[in-house]
Amino acid sequence: MLTIENIKEKLSTISYPGFTKSIVDFGFVKDIAIDGDKVAVYVEITSSAEEVEKELRENITKELTMLGATDLNIAIAKPQAPKQMSNSMSGNNMTPQVKNFVMVSSGKGGVGKSTTSVNLAIALAMQGKKVGLLDADIYGPNIPRMMGLDGQEPEIIGSKIMPYKAYGVEVMSMGSLVEEGKALVWRGAMIQKAIQQLLRDILWSDLDVLVIDMPPGTGDAQLTLAQSVPVAAGINVTTPQHVALDDSRRSLEMFSKLHIPIAGIIENMSGFVCPKCGEESDIFGSGTCDDLAKEYNTKVLANIPIEPNIRVGGDEGKPVVYFYPDSKTGKKYLQAAQQLWENIEKSHADGAIGNADIQPNLPAGVSACSTEGQAYQKEQEAKKAAEKSGCCGGGHCDS
Repeated sequence: MLTIENIKEKLSTISYPGFTKSIVDFGFVKDIAIDGDKVAVYVEITSSAEEVEKELRENITKELTMLGATDLNIAIAKPQAPKQMSNSMSGNNMTPQVKNFVMVSSGKGGVGKSTTSVNLAIALAMQGKKVGLLDADIYGPNIPRMMGLDGQEPEIIGSKIMPYKAYGVEVMSMGSLVEEGKALVWRGAMIQKAIQQLLRDILWSDLDVLVIDMPPGTGDAQLTLAQSVPVAAGINVTTPQHVALDDSRRSLEMFSKLHIPIAGIIENMSGFVCPKCGEESDIFGSGTCDDLAKEYNTKVLANIPIEPNIRVGGDEGKPVVYFYPDSKTGKKYLQAAQQLWENIEKSHADGAIGNADIQPNLPAGVSACSTEGQAYQKEQEAKKAAEKSGCCGGGHCDS
């Protein structure tokens, strides 16, 4: 006899394509109706890919037919398919097999940048994208722990390194390549080399997007990344306090100077959700990023509250968007990932992605981080400014 319980039990054996977790555990099965041997199942998925829908439809039909259902009505709701992106990127790209690079940055540390990177990457994968996650935070690489990969040794193939795989995402971290607990005290040139090696020497597959968790601040790592690959979107992570917003302004200003399209702001610690009563309190404030977003012609992608599941998930390698997708926070990350992808599509359509204008133009053997290199770049910038103004640049023009 067909019952809601045994149908749900059968559906719980069907994994969401690309993941080990079932469609029931993800909360994608929204309704089940029975009329004799007729069964109607309503499923909402996060991926727009036709192959995901096809695979689920086939697996649901197979399992419920074995259970005795002879008349099946399977309704699968999914997001609208993304438009085909034009190849409008210009400039240097050290990792051409990656279609889009997303820089997750912050003006200061301790604002939840790595947590944001992890959950956005997994949310994009849940929406059917082929996703990589690169932990380029040289000073505090936390992503191995957050992705349940702490203590694992990377696989070396020739001179290249295979990324790990977790929660449908390819992952690599600076923390997996250095001795655990070792402090890295690096000058600019060493940081440049490390960032380029993470891009060049990791065997990333053909990815739709590589989410990159950057070190806090606006330094050599950010400049090197922007000059090495065409960054499709920049995300600023902050908290509601005004002292944090001051640092965020510098991060957003950096995106503008590096010609990186700003996808938006993630406001972390935006209120506290009590685990006992569910009441939300604005401990650090909330919504203070709205004016900042308007100033830089962008938007707040999500206001993420303080929630115990986020902390527990980070410590135990169980990201909240994967294990609690129906939670308030899980839904916010999924919505933010959707908005991020829409922003990337728009930037492609506008031809706004490229790093040709920020490529270094230095004499051979001169480092961009050296005193000589910086002086040379200032001289070149002065010449360009003079040319635009109609001046010869020699300092002899009449005012």
